Amino acid sequence: MNLRLRMSKKRRRILITNDDGYASDGITALFKALDKVANIFMVAPDREQSASSHSLTLNRPLRVHQLDKRRFTTDGTPTDCIMLALHLLFKKKRPDMIISGINHGPNMGDDVTYSGTVAAAIEGSIVGIPSIAVSVVGWEPGMSMTRAAAFVVKLLAFYDKLKLDPAVFLNINLPPDNGRAYKKFEFTRQGIRHYKDLIIRKTDPRGKPYYWIGGHPKWKNMKGTDHETVRRGVISITPLKLNFTDGESLERLKIVNFNL
Repeated sequence: MNLRLRMSKKRRRILITNDDGYASDGITALFKALDKVANIFMVAPDREQSASSHSLTLNRPLRVHQLDKRRFTTDGTPTDCIMLALHLLFKKKRPDMIISGINHGPNMGDDVTYSGTVAAAIEGSIVGIPSIAVSVVGWEPGMSMTRAAAFVVKLLAFYDKLKLDPAVFLNINLPPDNGRAYKKFEFTRQGIRHYKDLIIRKTDPRGKPYYWIGGHPKWKNMKGTDHETVRRGVISITPLKLNFTDGESLERLKIVNFNL
């Protein structure tokens, strides 16, 4: 699918956040690009919060630091950022849209459940605000995020035409930047990803073991998924929603009888 649609004349009020921290290349490029077409506000973590998932900070108070009139940081998670934005900082005038990213690395397949980037979009969808999570696969330090941010701007031109349910948000994964503008994208489903050797054991200088959670990912080969699409060099856009209920199983279980 190609991007050849006119930009909407409506100037949205957009809240941005991420899980890589407020000074990351991704959110910096996103703010700069969106600032030309929308009213942008930022509430982002003051440090790295990758893999924080949909967690909230409940065991200590949160601190908020104002960088300028439109940018705030906090020592919490991406979900904390959305909570603070919607229920405190911009309570009187909520955003029309929430965009989380641009993440330094992929958020595809089963990894969406670990992602702080995706979780921020989930939080937006819970309260019915159109939300988008954006990630660049294969990102490396020094790689430009300008073209990825430009794609997000183009996406806004036809977002309203998608007519998404308020509970649905978009999870976008872009292939590595190759120096040319992104043009092709496909709507995809979530892939399946498992890890081999998930726990990595190391030994410190005193001979005591310590552990890293990591390992090598192994993808299930399925056509039309986020991973398969990005692997072909095409942008993946996956509609997601928080409700994990399996409707098919639920209907089957309703007719099962148990004697207790």
